[in-house]
Amino acid sequence: MVDRNGARGMTQTPTPKIPIPCEFDDLSNCPVRSVLDRIGDKWSTLLILQLQDGPKRFGVLRRSLPDISQRMLTQTLRNLQRDGLVDRTVFDTVPPSVEYSLTDMGQSLLTPIAGLVNWAQVNQPSIQDSRDSFDHAAAQIDGARQVRAG
Repeated sequence: MVDRNGARGMTQTPTPKIPIPCEFDDLSNCPVRSVLDRIGDKWSTLLILQLQDGPKRFGVLRRSLPDISQRMLTQTLRNLQRDGLVDRTVFDTVPPSVEYSLTDMGQSLLTPIAGLVNWAQVNQPSIQDSRDSFDHAAAQIDGARQVRAG
């Protein structure tokens, strides 16, 4: 079977239907939405991946993700800590040192994240092709509108 978009002639294998975990009239309490809000942001998944090999200090995390600001790194680590995915350990040294590590729950996210990473790597060329096709078609439509309006 060819995928709906025909992108790169990929075939789709039938997958079991996944039940919707919450009622559409009460999405505010949907656990999937809550988790995706956290791990679906720009930095959380990347930080979880950085912590998979063990505890790291703030500066090491900052250097491993050079595009993240200090403020955003702090905020993202606090959010992950608040959700129970990351532990923050302060050592009684002068000056004090702090390490961040994954909790057991954070570790349990590595398997689904690995699946997502694999999916992204396999499908990125098709996604980029689709984006390019969409953008090209949109540019042609915009150009035709400008010609008619001009």
